[in-house]
Amino acid sequence: MNVLTAVSGETPVRPSREEAEEAVRVLLRWAGEDPGREGLLDTPGRVVRAYEEFFAGYEVDPVAVLERTFEETDGYDEIVLLRDIRIESHCEHHMLPIVGKAHVAYLPGRRVVGISKLARVVEAYARRLQIQEKLTAQIANTINEVLQPRGVAVVIEAEHQCMSTRGVHKPGVGMVTSRMLGVFRDDPATRRELHALIGSHLSLG
Repeated sequence: MNVLTAVSGETPVRPSREEAEEAVRVLLRWAGEDPGREGLLDTPGRVVRAYEEFFAGYEVDPVAVLERTFEETDGYDEIVLLRDIRIESHCEHHMLPIVGKAHVAYLPGRRVVGISKLARVVEAYARRLQIQEKLTAQIANTINEVLQPRGVAVVIEAEHQCMSTRGVHKPGVGMVTSRMLGVFRDDPATRRELHALIGSHLSLG
């Protein structure tokens, strides 16, 4: 998926690194700074390199990450849960950090996947411009579509710096989103079991 794919389906030419660095200089001048002063000479390059890291998820195909699965499970059919996966994302409205953690669970059908792959799927979607609701749904939907398990659950708890460092200035406020599919949506007892395994204060219904 190309980060620059337009709504119309066209793919604009990606700006060069030099153009990206010049855009940073423009923002520095707009903020009232002098990009030519000693302390800011290397800032455009640093910012562009940081953006490459922040938004590396656009270069990763989450479906491909999950394609290698295993069927030799000796009949294991209980919850598989990866807790407290750190999330570092950026909101698409202000491009400010979203920092928190994700809990990802599934109930296997015939196939299981290496647990590091679950973390990589979270990372692939988090390292893009996001809103937390969409991020939660993307992770759950992809796991559901590729693994075809009996159920998938994704819970994300995060703090948004667009709320804590600007606007209403409310630090310490966390946002919780969840996406339940299959038995996690349909069976209250399974949701309660998940709640107990996560071991948080969340009320999952």
